[in-house]
Amino acid sequence: MEKKPAMEGLVVMLFGGQYKGRRVLITGHTGFKGSWLALWLTEMGAQVFGISLAPNTTPSHWNLLNVNITEKYVDIRNNSAVVDFINVVNPEVVFHLAAQPLVRQSYKDPIETWSTNVMGTANVLEACRQASNILAVVVVTTDKCYQNQEWNWGYRESDPLGGDDPYSASKAATELLVAGYRQSFFQGSNLPLIATARAGNVIGGGDWSEDRLIPDIVRAVSNGSSLEIRAPKATRPWQHVLESLSGYLLLGQKLLDGHKEMGGEWNFGPDQEGNISVLEVLTQLKKKWPELGWHVTNEAQPHEANLLYLDSSKAKKQLGWQPVWGIEETLGMTADWYRSYYESNELQSKEQLNHYIILAQKAGIEWSQ
Repeated sequence: MEKKPAMEGLVVMLFGGQYKGRRVLITGHTGFKGSWLALWLTEMGAQVFGISLAPNTTPSHWNLLNVNITEKYVDIRNNSAVVDFINVVNPEVVFHLAAQPLVRQSYKDPIETWSTNVMGTANVLEACRQASNILAVVVVTTDKCYQNQEWNWGYRESDPLGGDDPYSASKAATELLVAGYRQSFFQGSNLPLIATARAGNVIGGGDWSEDRLIPDIVRAVSNGSSLEIRAPKATRPWQHVLESLSGYLLLGQKLLDGHKEMGGEWNFGPDQEGNISVLEVLTQLKKKWPELGWHVTNEAQPHEANLLYLDSSKAKKQLGWQPVWGIEETLGMTADWYRSYYESNELQSKEQLNHYIILAQKAGIEWSQ
């Protein structure tokens, strides 16, 4: 990929300059999304704090980035530890990403999934309720929080919540938990504004989680093996990690600006062209990785939805959010990141963030101006 201009001075005034100098807490900062978010916030001049479990993959995007923040490794199910850390760091805005994020893992250990995703979120919200200076809280859930009817149209924020697997059900319950806290405790004039964000299937460089398509592809190619896939016809709303993060940051900005009407639920998904099947993803990636091969497993699998779309018209109309990259560039940037890492031991994270911001500015997208 061609070299892009330096990051210095480019990103500080993004999102209305709301994050420059802000004390920002990220829960789950060592994870895939959290590590990219920590990078972006530090580039904008925020004072970033992180609370999370230690990275559980090798390699780890978080460790590779070596971002300078104040962090603590704590299980968010530990209420007193969460409360103590938030009291010490005294954040102004909280991005809650810490979770058990994998569907298949939720079948293996449903108690871990429920306790982390629901009670862990309750601990974070309770700590925020007791804190004195928090202005905004963005709780990240998932597109899988909807009761999936296998519709051929996108789910809107007003559609029913639900879930047939422990992960999806726990995230639907998390949405109810946040709504309950908002109505019960976050209604006063001096209390933080709180919103939830539901993104699609997020991909990009730096993810090495188990049982996710892109990391599985990377492992298969690097090992010279055939990728085993479970549901080649399953359709998902694929989007680059920076797309979802731009939505979270824009939402946080609006809350920091004091827009009470922005407290609520928000979808951040790709345009229609990003809703493609697993097989289509593999076919496009093979153009970048000719070595990629795959086969379909014959073993019985736990239930996962076959068809899932998001309708992001609310975010586009009311927040001014929109995707920057289409599916072709999303997959291309993802492949470029991993190939650069494995073939040249180079980390393209800052370079790709820079490229993303430049394209957003050229497109006149609100948060980049």
